[in-house]
Amino acid sequence: MKALIFYGGWDGHQPKEVSEILESRLKAKGFEVQRSDTLDSLKDAAALKALDVIIPVWTGGELSPQQWKSLNEAVRAGVGLGGVHGGMGDAFRGNLEYQWMTGGQFVGHPHVGEYEVRLTAVPSVITDGLPQSWKYNSEQYYMLTDPGNVVLADSFYDFDGRRAIMPVVWTKTWGKGRVFYSALGHAAKEFSDFPHVVEMTVRGIIWAAEGKSKAGCCG
Repeated sequence: MKALIFYGGWDGHQPKEVSEILESRLKAKGFEVQRSDTLDSLKDAAALKALDVIIPVWTGGELSPQQWKSLNEAVRAGVGLGGVHGGMGDAFRGNLEYQWMTGGQFVGHPHVGEYEVRLTAVPSVITDGLPQSWKYNSEQYYMLTDPGNVVLADSFYDFDGRRAIMPVVWTKTWGKGRVFYSALGHAAKEFSDFPHVVEMTVRGIIWAAEGKSKAGCCG
């Protein structure tokens, strides 16, 4: 299978280092991986449709109309989309359709520190065999999310005297394409500190990539 990882944007999320971890893990699973540090890699619609999965690691930034059109068409046609934290959930803030495609948008992290991540009751190959809950130490993302997402993991968010159940990991579809997102993974070190998190992330990206063959699309 073929994957494109495009990385860049705000350096605080260590896009280069995170992209290298994902590249290494996917290559170990037999993927052919292309890494790109430019959004120009999204211009060629035909090239994107030849992929199995696209992985954004790009906090902030802005997509040109052509870049968005090519990305949107590829995912709608069946190419998977998968990513983590701000590299996918806080990218291209001015593009509301991108947020709809990914299933959510970061709005803040009033809590930074330890919190508990809990698997939901939804069965999935992405979370099968993982701990039912675990303590995580990082930015806890407060996000606006699509109510149609299939939430695989969540957390309690206590803020301003209120408690909310906040989605942390989810899947959804966009046209024929499968979409996977995890709010975990602020920095590269977290993938070594929490090995089951990187395992879950790789499984999620593979799940997204496998949707293309099931959609019978794109060539």
